[in-house]
Amino acid sequence: MSNYEDMRNVAIVAHVDHGKTTLVDAMLKQAGTFRDNENVRDRVMDSMDLEKERGITIAAKNTALYYDNCKINVVDTPGHSDFGAEVQRILSMVDGVVLLVDAAEGPLPQTRYVLSKALEMGLKSILVINKVDRKDARAQEVLDEVFSLYIDLGADDEQCDFPTLFAIGKDGIASYDADKVQEKSDLKDLFHCILNHIPSPKFPKDQPLQMLVSNLGYSEYLGRLAIGRVIAGQLEKNTRIAHAYLDSEGEEKIKYFKVQALFTYEGLEQKEVDSVQAGDIAILAGIDEVNIGDSLVDEGDGRDKEAVKKLILDRIPIDEPTLQVEFIVNNSPFAGKEGKHVTSRKIRERLEKEAYTNVALRFQETNEPDRFLLKARGELQISIVAETMRREGYEFALGQPQILTKEVDGKLCEPIEWAILDIPSFAQGRITQMLQERKGL
Repeated sequence: MSNYEDMRNVAIVAHVDHGKTTLVDAMLKQAGTFRDNENVRDRVMDSMDLEKERGITIAAKNTALYYDNCKINVVDTPGHSDFGAEVQRILSMVDGVVLLVDAAEGPLPQTRYVLSKALEMGLKSILVINKVDRKDARAQEVLDEVFSLYIDLGADDEQCDFPTLFAIGKDGIASYDADKVQEKSDLKDLFHCILNHIPSPKFPKDQPLQMLVSNLGYSEYLGRLAIGRVIAGQLEKNTRIAHAYLDSEGEEKIKYFKVQALFTYEGLEQKEVDSVQAGDIAILAGIDEVNIGDSLVDEGDGRDKEAVKKLILDRIPIDEPTLQVEFIVNNSPFAGKEGKHVTSRKIRERLEKEAYTNVALRFQETNEPDRFLLKARGELQISIVAETMRREGYEFALGQPQILTKEVDGKLCEPIEWAILDIPSFAQGRITQMLQERKGL
């Protein structure tokens, strides 16, 4: 690829279980990513064991496919609100989103969340009303509901002028006409809509290098990998660049390193290349310590730090945690029976590593050496961390979740969440009482 006009960066966003990963599967297959005789499992993008077992996407995944000689970088994002930070940082890598909404359920809380973030960033959007083959599908009503959601979120006239497609993701078909979806045999309408509606990256190559680290990876041979979109200039293998990072005191620091290896996405694989142009997503090795939100920029003339500082990009804003849970060294009579990592040192190192790679988590030590706090967006996020650690051989106890509070304008405030319930009238009184017992208004 030599022409950055022939490229699109798009994220698939939706509420949990509205069919994002299944749709990406179909896109990959129809774009010729897999061999004709290749055995490909369903929901191939969900690579973690917990993702396969629970049927949800936990971590955002990158892939790339080619259609009509155009490279399309596609990101499959989590649908559960606990993993909203994954969505926030991934949106910084794309120029548009495909908003997927279930034809029966309509827009749900996470639909509102991901759409609001996309609109705030000024991204172009395509609406895909999925699962129109459901017996309870109400595609036209859902379209009206989504349009009302755009208005409610303050979308301008241009943002409200979004194209709409109707799809059956599991069958890999889509159409502009809800009544003719089942007459289709492929996703051509969706591919053409992405090429025509999502803008190509508009970053000139003759400017100094700028790249924002939006994700991290790891290779047994190369060590830590930095993943992000090249915002300007061109990233080349074996060149020296500057790395802007925050030290332990929160101050911006600059160091220099050589790019040892450079990759881009091709299908589900990483392909080694000599250079990555502006607008494309790059994976590079060579940095010992790198964090999400760091900037990788041109080293400047003679290592002029002032010139480098002018190139540093704004860090990705992430919503704050809403609750915390204690991870406690197991001191029961059965301690050491199930896990091999049981000491406070091992547990601390593992939690620090998790918080290092997951920007939505915060790790904090307590006054007691055998107790640690992990702050997160929700209980599901904590449970995923705990189950992953358990499978890795860590043994520990968990405390009760505690809501985090903060002072706003002199008042002590705690997180709130909107709940929309569709319930029979005879249960209304009891459910209202249950909500009030839990501080519902």
